[in-house]
Amino acid sequence: MQSSPSRLDGAVWRLAWPIILSNVTVPLLGLVDTAVVGHLPASRYLAAVTLGATMLSFLYWGFGFLCMGTTGLTAQAHGRQDVEALRALLGQSLIVAVTIGLALIVFGHPLVRFGLDLLGGTPEAVRLAAQYAHIRLLSAPAALANYVILGWFLGIGNARVTLAIMVLTNAVNIALDLLFVVGFGMTSNGVALGSTIANYVAFGFGLWLLRGALRELGGGPVPRARLWRWSAYAALFAVNRHLFVRTLCLLFALAFFAARGASMGDTVLAANAVLMQYVMLTAYGLDGFAQAAESLIGKAVGRRDWVLFGASVRAALRFSLFTSVLATVVFALAGPALIALLTSLPAVRAAAAGQLGWLIVLPLLTVWSYLFDGVFVGATATREMRDSMLVSLALFLLAWWLSRRWGNDGLWFAFAVFSAARSLTLALIYRQYRRSRWQDAHT
Repeated sequence: MQSSPSRLDGAVWRLAWPIILSNVTVPLLGLVDTAVVGHLPASRYLAAVTLGATMLSFLYWGFGFLCMGTTGLTAQAHGRQDVEALRALLGQSLIVAVTIGLALIVFGHPLVRFGLDLLGGTPEAVRLAAQYAHIRLLSAPAALANYVILGWFLGIGNARVTLAIMVLTNAVNIALDLLFVVGFGMTSNGVALGSTIANYVAFGFGLWLLRGALRELGGGPVPRARLWRWSAYAALFAVNRHLFVRTLCLLFALAFFAARGASMGDTVLAANAVLMQYVMLTAYGLDGFAQAAESLIGKAVGRRDWVLFGASVRAALRFSLFTSVLATVVFALAGPALIALLTSLPAVRAAAAGQLGWLIVLPLLTVWSYLFDGVFVGATATREMRDSMLVSLALFLLAWWLSRRWGNDGLWFAFAVFSAARSLTLALIYRQYRRSRWQDAHT
């Protein structure tokens, strides 16, 4: 399959713009959460949401492989036009997601307490964070099933459905945040309750959309043996086990970052949380092009079309580089105003402004890691993603240990090293595989 650069740019953009909009709603929700509690009279509420959300990241985002693994396998099955595999992957992934979600409701409370003890923070912030996390645990089955639904739709190239689900989820969540906190006078517990309700609303909407998609897809019902026989899950688990380890390493790095900030006091923790909202905003924007690459590359691998494979990577790279440069320019020109937008606390503003330089350079360091994450997910080369993350985590911890006397500056330096290491290791592996595995045998 030969495709001109302009046609592939158009294909990437058609997939990416709904994903970017849907992805951006996630950190925008975080911005609203931060702004709502950041304007309460004490910083402990913002610290509580930061700690509680970090803890829930381990329990929810740790199973983010349910989205990534589903996307890669679905895209490849779609490229092969294997309808039965598409239906089976959806059913299997939903069963795994709901089972894990129910287990988290039953066993998650002691895990929350253990995690918050590790993260630290002031006693009042930890108490409020535990209340926040316990409320959000109730949404586990819906939250994890939503990962599967989003991943499956992305795998078949239906990014606009992904946008519809995410916009609904976060619109409901933001509305409930304002209702519970501003309207009813709740604090961090109101933010948690809004997130829980929104996840179930999204799950119901997603199931309704799946009915129509499966009807259009055609084919008969999935044989029960493929849903209830353990061996039928071999391919799904083979891909996902490496993604699970990789995601846990990433979340450990983020939690370690939050914990070290918390050890310096609620003001530093809150200031880092404000800056991290913009880090995540940039990340979700870049990830939109990476997720577009997942779909295109998965289809190329399914068809064994290595010309399309390489062209898709280059097209996604063009958009990703432009986005990262744009983010750097915006942070350099409007950094203080962006900080003031999220908090009115003078001490938090001053602490955040002191680390603004790191926010400015991070997009240029991280752009490659997001792009190559998309490439490797689409190719289901998940072992390599795991190994890259393990190396990067080790370098992050070493950099922090060497610079720990610098205080919060040392913490941000270590995070920059972590980001650069992710980009470099994945780029080196990609270069090697492009010369060996990911090309025609005769070339």
